[in-house]
Amino acid sequence: MRARADESSWKLWLLMEANRWVVASVLLVGVFVALVAIGVLDPSPLQRSVAQSDPTETLFQAFVTVIITGVTLVVTLNQLVLSQELGPVGDQRGRMEGAMEFRQDVEEVLDSPVSPPEPASFLQALIDETRSRANELADAVSDSRDEDLRDVVEDYVDALEENANEVSDQLDEAEFGSYDLLSAVLDFNYSWKIFVARRLHNEQGDALTDETEDAFDDLVEVLSFFGPAREHFKTLYFQWELVNLSRAMLYSAVPALVVAASMIIYYDAEALPGATLGISNDILVTSFATTVAIVPFMLLLSYILRIATVAKRTLSIGPFVLRGVDRSDELDFE
Repeated sequence: MRARADESSWKLWLLMEANRWVVASVLLVGVFVALVAIGVLDPSPLQRSVAQSDPTETLFQAFVTVIITGVTLVVTLNQLVLSQELGPVGDQRGRMEGAMEFRQDVEEVLDSPVSPPEPASFLQALIDETRSRANELADAVSDSRDEDLRDVVEDYVDALEENANEVSDQLDEAEFGSYDLLSAVLDFNYSWKIFVARRLHNEQGDALTDETEDAFDDLVEVLSFFGPAREHFKTLYFQWELVNLSRAMLYSAVPALVVAASMIIYYDAEALPGATLGISNDILVTSFATTVAIVPFMLLLSYILRIATVAKRTLSIGPFVLRGVDRSDELDFE
């Protein structure tokens, strides 16, 4: 995915791959350093400002309000997640029947009595079947007299097999709940593969035998199952992440609220004379307290960045490519 995207690798790593707590911590360190730097450069000492208008109390009063509002937001997020799981028995039965029907359809495609129960193994089985059917397509055109057809199908199959091998290897150690599974399946650009297969089938129709046409249809069929499967597990992952976000914000809200309330009730800049490492103690304490107070917001920001980025990159299902990307390693069409 990073190779195809027109964005820098470090940006995609920050938005999607990096641990969310690490991202939030980096942002918090940046805020603390910025506040300390501004305090050092400010020509008006903080103690003088506190004595004149008490901006610290005003700031942390706002923080108390925002933190309590954030807890309300957490409750709303949890209700949103739980609303997908709650419902009458008829709705639950319909969900069960839909899931069983989809698994049975996949089992027919895989020619397997039972499809794997784990998400990673299930997706890996679809990818392995895609690779197998691509090789069958290559075998079907190997005896064709049309050299251009053989070359273009060979290039297509080679690119598909290379991508499938990489993604299958990533799924070996992926577990649901971690971003590793979603990261792996995002690397498999099934939409483009469906488009190229259908384009080759339609453009080379006169040169195709019945066996080759069946091979194309079989390949598109298994690719078409990968899309709904990926979207289903992506939805479950979003719900999982929203629950993790809710818990993280609730855990961080309590110390943030205590610090903000303490700064309003007990803080006195004049009671902190002296300096540490050449920086006034009142600046350090105020900057640190502000950083602690915004921890819930930074956690919200770090989680939503990943969810929003993944959602933007997977808005479409099926043979629709919404972004201009680099496909230098695959067939390209004007």
